[in-house]
Amino acid sequence: QVQLVESGGGLVQPGGSLKLSCAASGIITTIYVMGWYRQAPGKQRELVATIASGDSTNYADSVKGRFTISRDNAKNTVYLQMNNLKPEDTAVYSCNAVRLFLNSRFDYWGQGTQVTVSS
Repeated sequence: QVQLVESGGGLVQPGGSLKLSCAASGIITTIYVMGWYRQAPGKQRELVATIASGDSTNYADSVKGRFTISRDNAKNTVYLQMNNLKPEDTAVYSCNAVRLFLNSRFDYWGQGTQVTVSS
């Protein structure tokens, strides 16, 4: 119903920046909230940031002041601008979308993009 494709990952030095993109396609008119999650090797997946209807945002404490989530409705795309990257930010970053339809809730996930922060 909803397809999510992430891009923009790569290798950067500590203190550098990356901008991730998540393009959504399919049935997108009922998407309520989108977000970015990340998972490092051997660790559980954790929430990084979300953006909901009305453009309200929520961030993990570890990324506040460094990361910014935004959306471009015309392009059906959400972004994650990551500044002042740290080695502990290294992870696979995945895009998530929550779709509300009637009295049901549906979750969708992209395949992920690798972010590596290393000197």
